[in-house]
Amino acid sequence: MIGFLLGMGPLGVLLGVVIGHQFDKGVREQIRARGGFGFANPEAVRRVFFETTFSAMGHMAKADGRVSEEEIRLARSIMYRMQLSPEQTREAMGLFNQGKDGDFPLENTLERFRAQAGGQHDLFRTFLLIQIQAALASGNIDNAERELLWRMCQVLGISRVEMAQLEAMVRAQTIFGGGAGGQAGARQAASKNSLAQAYKVLGVEKAATDAEIKKAYRRLMSQHHPDKLVGRGLPESMRGEAEERTREIRGAYDAVREARGMR
Repeated sequence: MIGFLLGMGPLGVLLGVVIGHQFDKGVREQIRARGGFGFANPEAVRRVFFETTFSAMGHMAKADGRVSEEEIRLARSIMYRMQLSPEQTREAMGLFNQGKDGDFPLENTLERFRAQAGGQHDLFRTFLLIQIQAALASGNIDNAERELLWRMCQVLGISRVEMAQLEAMVRAQTIFGGGAGGQAGARQAASKNSLAQAYKVLGVEKAATDAEIKKAYRRLMSQHHPDKLVGRGLPESMRGEAEERTREIRGAYDAVREARGMR
């Protein structure tokens, strides 16, 4: 009708039918992939998250041209923390090896993950946190690994600023993670002159107001809440990784709060 009313006559009608059909086809495919109108299928998302995580980890390990023993140990340690079954571990290592292949279709794999998960940005952050961990296996992120991380961010819609914050979160693991946070952890962190790192984890400047810091803390805790992520499609076996992130965020917040005398 629109084509006809634009003065294109029968040709406009035909063009409108073709365009409308393609639009409907695309909508149907999205609904089918996500398991219903506007809702991602959690089981399907868990499956694609698992596959994408370990194959991309293998690709990250090969970014500098070779896979080190440390990178393989890190991959296995992540699998161990996830308490994967022997069968799941074998599958994860198979995906890791697929990712090492020079012809591995990274962009296509990430696009499939993005399409299946829909607009669930929190899952993309969790995925990238694991990839940053893999990149830091050797103690530092080289240029090839950083470029690969940025390619992943571009496909998943993550900005450079957000990527830097996620990297700070991973680097802060030894300072703010591994415990319940609390005042003792905050004092230890502050005594090590790590307040700058704490601000980076929270994604705020040192000049930020107390209200801005509290808002950033609440936003991060919501983004990385384990129950919320699992409900959206994070594999249950990866809950521990999300719990570790919340400990780091809480530890960073406690360090900043004590240094400022915040209530």
